[in-house]
Amino acid sequence: MPRRFSDERLVIASHNPGKIVEIGALLAPYRVATLGAAELGLAEPEETGATFEENAALKARAAVKATSLPALADDSGLVVPALDGAPGIYSARWAGPGRDFSAAMERVNRELGTRDRSASFVSVLALAWPDGAEALFRGEVSGTLAWPPRGDNGFGFDPIFVLDGHRLTFGEMAPEEKYRIDHRAGAFAKLVAACFG
Repeated sequence: MPRRFSDERLVIASHNPGKIVEIGALLAPYRVATLGAAELGLAEPEETGATFEENAALKARAAVKATSLPALADDSGLVVPALDGAPGIYSARWAGPGRDFSAAMERVNRELGTRDRSASFVSVLALAWPDGAEALFRGEVSGTLAWPPRGDNGFGFDPIFVLDGHRLTFGEMAPEEKYRIDHRAGAFAKLVAACFG
């Protein structure tokens, strides 16, 4: 159940530097000190959930348990209907242990072939407190997949995703612009309205 966030510190339960930077930038106006899971030496929990919601909650709970601080986790991914929703919750795993998203983008393109290139990005934020309270917020944006990849900004599948109504990929957009309109921004707006507004 959402509630007002009044703590001074918040653990960002992620080891993805791109996510840490983006979430930190989104939280900056609320004067909350953010601490990344990697800088705290937290282990990455195994993502055993079947949905973005389950995996986000799992990561937030693990960070709370390890630190006794409130934690915010994100589970996000690229959903491609022509690939039966893949890579979906397995988006990071498609990049392999070395997080090689060039290979993951090539795999998406290869498996898609000439099929429909529509796709969406989904982000679920889970905010958990040490007393067991939790809240979930989902953001989703639709677009199409470009090939070859374009742009060096962003991370993950950003260089192949073109948001509906736009010409640039997320990888070509300035970070400030992307942060205002991407899937994480949609989830974050709901989080802010419920917990920081």
